[in-house]
Amino acid sequence: MSEDIQEQTAAGAAAPSRRTVIGWGGAGLALGAAVAGGAVALTRGHDATVPVGDSGGAVPFHGPHQAGIATAVQDRLHFASFDVKTKDRDELIGLLKDWTRAAERMTAGAEVGDGAYGGLPEAPPDDTGEALGLKPSRLTLTIGFGPSLFDGRFGLKDRRPGALVELPRFPGDNLDPARSGGDVCVQACADDPQVAVHAIRNLARIGFGKVAVRWSQLGFGKTSSTTPDAQTPRNLFGFKDGTRNIAGTETDRLARHVWVSGKDAQDSAAWMDGGSYLVARRIRMNVETWDRTPLAEQEDVFGRDKREGAPAGKPKEHDEPFLKAMKPDAHVRLAHPDSNHGATLLRRGYSFTDGTDGLGRLDAGLFFLAYQRDVRTGFIPVQTSLASDALNEYIQHVGSALFAIPPGVRDKDDWWGRALFS
Repeated sequence: MSEDIQEQTAAGAAAPSRRTVIGWGGAGLALGAAVAGGAVALTRGHDATVPVGDSGGAVPFHGPHQAGIATAVQDRLHFASFDVKTKDRDELIGLLKDWTRAAERMTAGAEVGDGAYGGLPEAPPDDTGEALGLKPSRLTLTIGFGPSLFDGRFGLKDRRPGALVELPRFPGDNLDPARSGGDVCVQACADDPQVAVHAIRNLARIGFGKVAVRWSQLGFGKTSSTTPDAQTPRNLFGFKDGTRNIAGTETDRLARHVWVSGKDAQDSAAWMDGGSYLVARRIRMNVETWDRTPLAEQEDVFGRDKREGAPAGKPKEHDEPFLKAMKPDAHVRLAHPDSNHGATLLRRGYSFTDGTDGLGRLDAGLFFLAYQRDVRTGFIPVQTSLASDALNEYIQHVGSALFAIPPGVRDKDDWWGRALFS
């Protein structure tokens, strides 16, 4: 599929070898020489972009916004939420710097540090090695900070943004605490699932003893697109999803609905200028019940036809919907911006299947990811409107988290969260 990538700054130069730097994971782990193929991506110019349709290419890591938000949506996801175990502020800052350097290299297709082999035989390799020989596959790594990080452990209590609220309990929620919350999240998206898993695995390894994975989610089959004119993906219920999603090229809509502006926040949260807010929801879909539901009822539930994705009473998918032609509890009618004072989300969700529930039913559904400028005027009012959604008969929200997504890493001297900890 042809996909445009937003321009962002290319990754910086390599840092010293692990033989001269003691750090990550107990072994000397730092940046070394780029592997073959990675060096080019690490030294590309400031206006470098991924060629259209290049599913193996590298997405530039540096820029005013983090990649993985307005970037053309990749095919695969590995999302991880971490609990911070260290109580040392400087140790956490050091980890964020180490993670940034590792992310620069992995998104460029390079190995972490000195790589997976050829280093000191007495020490574990710097890189876990399962992505050796693979292309960058448009890997993006996006970091966020949860409300619990601002609990006072690291002197950040007064830096918590007003928009980083505790999400209310919505009707029908059946949230599992083990699949909810977290101090820090990392969203890894790529066109190769092994590349995405490799990235999270390496970050978890680097963070050993300082952070621990609280929960994670693998995703496949993107359920929304940020690419204009691309075919709209379908969810596990077989319906097109994200028809009216914000495109990565719609700079005006991104500025209005996604990117935080400095004037949005008080002085304590000025560090969020250029960032966004991410809501992650694990939504279980009762596919067995849905599969026995008549087609006409399925279409009434969504408010769109299944073949074209056209709104009720219209012939084409992208026709402007006439909401009153839909049933009052139709999903599209209740979620539409006109029903929510203009609330608009940028969606990057993925389908998932995680085996069975022990009762012969698939544990399958939607891992919902939505970026917005403020959840108080975005996700919360939309989800509140969906309390009477006919779709609720077939789904259940079982996991939930909210994260403040800081602005992008500007250059090789910048690092994830620098403005927050400055």
